[in-house]
Order: sequence, then structure tokens, then C-alpha cells
Amino acid sequence: MKTAVKKLVRDERGQAMLLAVILLLVSGLVVSSLMSYMGTGLVTGRVYESRVAELYAADAGVEDAVWKIQNDIGLCPGNPSTTYNISGVNGNSVEVTITYVTNTTSNTTTTVTYQIESTATGGGSGTKIEAYVSATTVTGNFSGILENVITSPCDYTLGGPTQVDPPEGEEHGPEANYTGDWPTGEILSEMYWDSVKDYPYTSDTLDVKDYAAGIGPLCRDGTLDIENTGTAGLTVQLTGTVYVTGDTLIGMTDKAFTLDLNEQTIFVLSDSGAAPEDDPCNPGNEYALKFGTKCTLTGSGCIIAVGGIEFKPNLAFTEGDFVFVLSVSGKTYMQPNGDFYGSLAGSAEVYIQNGDAHWFDSPFIDEGLNFPYTAVVNRFDTIASWDVNQL
Repeated sequence: MKTAVKKLVRDERGQAMLLAVILLLVSGLVVSSLMSYMGTGLVTGRVYESRVAELYAADAGVEDAVWKIQNDIGLCPGNPSTTYNISGVNGNSVEVTITYVTNTTSNTTTTVTYQIESTATGGGSGTKIEAYVSATTVTGNFSGILENVITSPCDYTLGGPTQVDPPEGEEHGPEANYTGDWPTGEILSEMYWDSVKDYPYTSDTLDVKDYAAGIGPLCRDGTLDIENTGTAGLTVQLTGTVYVTGDTLIGMTDKAFTLDLNEQTIFVLSDSGAAPEDDPCNPGNEYALKFGTKCTLTGSGCIIAVGGIEFKPNLAFTEGDFVFVLSVSGKTYMQPNGDFYGSLAGSAEVYIQNGDAHWFDSPFIDEGLNFPYTAVVNRFDTIASWDVNQL
């Protein structure tokens, strides 16, 4: 029995070595493949990193070209192409070519198309982005709107017993179906924004008793209610542009006060009551700007809203004053207490009842008001196409 067991044990000698050799062979095969894979991954990673750096560098070239187009640097139909280089962008050199392609003109709008080619070269063979972009220039001469007592691209209504001077049919009298240049909310916003952007107003209520030194310039992002909770009959004046992005109420509640326009502007960038683009003569029933009977207006100035205007204040204007009231895309609804001196305009309609409206050849018409008689607005519109190629 002992002899049989010893013989069995002796027969198992060397089997551990065999297993070890098999494991070494398998490990060698796996490690070799793994090392090869890791090496390939490192090479691929470097190539990928280089390609990404080139792509971002080429993209930076396109962004720089867009900035130049927006700021009109060295680009015009008379200079159809320009090429320049930018160095050190993610370790790449970038060559940018901007080519003027074409322009289309419609009324007061000109749209110019440019081709941008941005090629980045560095660690790789190069990456090129080709893009087409368009920029729009809006121009207009809006002084003609102030040349009539009433002006509307649509129609106007004189409610009895109101009369206008000059009367209907005479020079500077009411004019319906006006075809001259008409400002947009965008043009007006761009003009007035620069003068108020550093004067934010955070409350939705402005109490005139707290503004003995004057109101404005100020910018209110939201609705605004201008009222008087102080002494009845106090007088305040505008000392800068009042710019509001929401519906605005002036003198609708509390105590009466007098607001001297002081050759300044109230501009409301709200489209409440604006007529739809496909039906411009059919305004809504809302109003972006309302003047109530608690407010008395005096002095010269501009009252402008993108949407509708409801105008029911007391008027203390004289022949020396010239006031311009404009609804950019809505209805100007006038029921004031007193005579109006200046020019009334409404895109969809001008309706006036109560008091008479007078136009006269005021020196304010010749660019004396805080209003863009002429305007040029440059706007980058869109990237029409974007194509990336590896060189």
C-alpha cells in the first residue's frame, strides 16, 4: 500500500511547473497585446488632442472675423477680400480670409453676406473651417414723421369736437397711409439704451415726491408706475431719458402732479397692443403706456412706446412747446384735457378726441428733440453655413 502511494506521488512531480509555464505564456500574449493597445491609445490621444487644438484655433479665427464684420473693420464692397494671420492660438497659427460675397437691399435694409475661411496649422496637418455669415445694416430718415400734425401708415380718426391745425387736406395736415421711413423698436432701443444703461432702477413704482431734483436718466427692466403720494400739485421735470421695458402707468392714481418733459424722452419697450406683422392696421386693445388724469404735461419732448399709447393727461402746453407722441407698432389713443402742440403718430392708427391739435414750424423739428431723425444700425444676423475639413 505504501509503495503504491509513493509511486502515485512521484508521478505528479513537475505538474506545478507546467501550470506556471502555461500562465507565463498566456500572460505574455495578454501583456504584449495590452502594451500594443496602450501605445496605440497614446499615439491616438496625441493626434486627437492636436486635432482638437486645431479645431478650436480655427473656430477662434471665425469668431475674430465675425467681430471684424460686426465692427466694419476694413470690409466693404470696395475691399472684397482681406487676409490676416493670428499666431499663438492653442499653439497654432491661424490664417483668416474674409471675402465679400454679395448684398441685397430692401427699402431701408441692406443685408451683406461674407465668406470666412479660417485655417489652423500646428501639431497636425491642419484644420480648415469655411463659414458664410450675413450682417444687416438698417438705415432710415424718420424726420418726415414730425412734418405733420398727425401721421400714420394706416389711418387716423378725429373725434368731435376735436379740430386739427393745419386742417385735413393742407400741407402739414393729418396724413394717412404714410409711406416714409418708419422706426422700429430695435432702432429706438439701441439709441436710447446707451444713455440709460448705467442707471438701473429696480422698483416697479416711482414716487415723484422723491425726485425734486429731476427724474432720469433711468432704466427699468419691468413694469413701472409713476405716481405722487406727496403734496398735490407738485412739479417735477425729466432730466434724462426714462427707459422702461414693461407696461408703464403715469398719473393713474394718488395725487395730481405736473411733469415737465424738459426736451427729454419717455421710451417704453413693451409691445402691448401692437398690431401683428401680417395685419399692421389692426392693433390690440392693450396699452404699453398710459397717461392718466392725475398727470399734467408741459414742456417739449418725446413720448414713445413700441405698443399702444393711451393718452389722457391734462395738458399745459403752449405754442412754444413741441411734443412728439409715437406708437411704433400700435395705436395712439388721445383723449387729453387741453390743446396739444406738436406731432402725433401711430403705426396702426391715431385717434384723438378732446382738445385741439396744433402743428407749427418749430425749431425742434430740425433735430431739436431727443429722437433719431436719421439712424444707422449694424447688426450681425446669422451664420448661414459651417463646414469643417481636416487637411
